[in-house]
Amino acid sequence: MTTFSILGAGSMASAIATVALKGGATVQVLARDPQNSAAAVAALGAGATSGRFGDELTGDVVVLALPYGAVADIVGQYATQLDGKVVVDITNPLDFTTFDDLAVAAGTSAAQQIAALVPGARVLKAFNTNFAATLATGTVGGATTTVLVAGDDADAKATLITVLEAAGLGAVDAGSLKRAQQLEALGFLQLTLAVGEKIAWAGGFSLAS
Repeated sequence: MTTFSILGAGSMASAIATVALKGGATVQVLARDPQNSAAAVAALGAGATSGRFGDELTGDVVVLALPYGAVADIVGQYATQLDGKVVVDITNPLDFTTFDDLAVAAGTSAAQQIAALVPGARVLKAFNTNFAATLATGTVGGATTTVLVAGDDADAKATLITVLEAAGLGAVDAGSLKRAQQLEALGFLQLTLAVGEKIAWAGGFSLAS
């Protein structure tokens, strides 16, 4: 059985936890405020446990369901605990001072920066092109929600994709971790469209095969 540790207790964390449970995994939800993780777990039901940042990670798959600006600190707290684990970065590194650009330099990505911080982990980029509502419902615009997964470790991608497909979602191997640059640009565009009320938060991009 695949085990997930989700760092964060917001809407994306809850949606990903719901998907993981539906896909047959067990889930640990950790948050800065343990009351938030406890509330999230209460809504999830059986198969989920809660705790606070700093608690030991029980999952083989660790999901960073955090704002981009908080990732480096939390990753630093766990350091070698992440060695060998599949670490999933879901962030969209927006520059919130302008809301008109990404906060990472051209030619790199948040996921690649995280991989440099935890060289012993197997880092994936996923979920950043999905809104929480489309993960929770499994549909976007009448189509099955598809999660794009990028990373350099084939086994790590297969582990995540297996759970996603078991949960009834679509999942596509989007290539190497370098493809996170394009995924973050796509996520940025989708967010700006939603903020500008050009699309709904229950909408977004879908993938047709």
